[in-house]
Parts: sequence; C-alpha cells; structure tokens
Amino acid sequence: MFAEIGIVFPPGPTVAELVIDKGGEILVAGDPPVGFAVLGEVDGAVHLEQISVRGDLTGRGIGVRLLDAVKARAAGRGSPGVSLLTFQDVPWNAPWYAAHGFEELLEERWGPGIRAYWEAEIEEGLHVLGPRLVMWAPTPAR
Repeated sequence: MFAEIGIVFPPGPTVAELVIDKGGEILVAGDPPVGFAVLGEVDGAVHLEQISVRGDLTGRGIGVRLLDAVKARAAGRGSPGVSLLTFQDVPWNAPWYAAHGFEELLEERWGPGIRAYWEAEIEEGLHVLGPRLVMWAPTPAR
C-alpha cells in the first residue's frame, strides 16, 4: 500500500525483527495470521512500533481490534499510555490513529527514548519519505 503512494522503505531488518531482538512483543490477529501489532517499551510506556493488516483485508475492523488489544495490554501493564511514530499525511497512519484516540505528542513532552527513536528515523532516511509525527493515547483511568 505504501508503494502505491510513492513511499518505498529503505532496505534493512523489519520492525518486528528489531523489536523481538530487544524483547518486544507481537500481537497476532487471525489464524492463519491476517494482521499484527508490534509492541515495545519507550520512556516507561507501551510503544506501538507497527500495526499491519493484510492489504486485501483492510477496512474490516482488524486494525481497530489490534489497536484495542494494544491499549488493553498497556492498561494491563499499568502503562500511562501508548506512544507511536507515524506518517502525518498517510490516511491509514496519523489520521487513522487520530480517529482512534491518539493525539500528536508535542516535542516538549518527548522523553529521551522517543527523541532517540525520532533521531534514528532521521538517520535511517524515513523522514525523507514524508512528514512524521509522534502520537500518544493515554490509557483509561482505572
């Protein structure tokens, strides 16, 4: 789907491979799998590294269910919320997350981990592909 809008990612290990090497977690939707969410921890909160649904199955609520599972996992861990970095203008990125409770996390509120992610993305050339932003959704109060 990204290639169709002119975004071609640089070669290298997948997000899932990088996160698993750091002790991250993958939530899987379906059997056989039709989508997944990759989670890590950044600045003491759950960090959504990636959420992906098979292209021919988008729009069926699979991503929403995965996102709900991510938020539930964060709440269950006592995380104050969920952070992520995403493309600002890609419809199934920032606008989609905004429709599901995420807001832009302004730079003055970034912790050192988020800042390190941002800088790593710049070094990897991701920001050349389109404007990026950091987003945050708080976990519900208990």
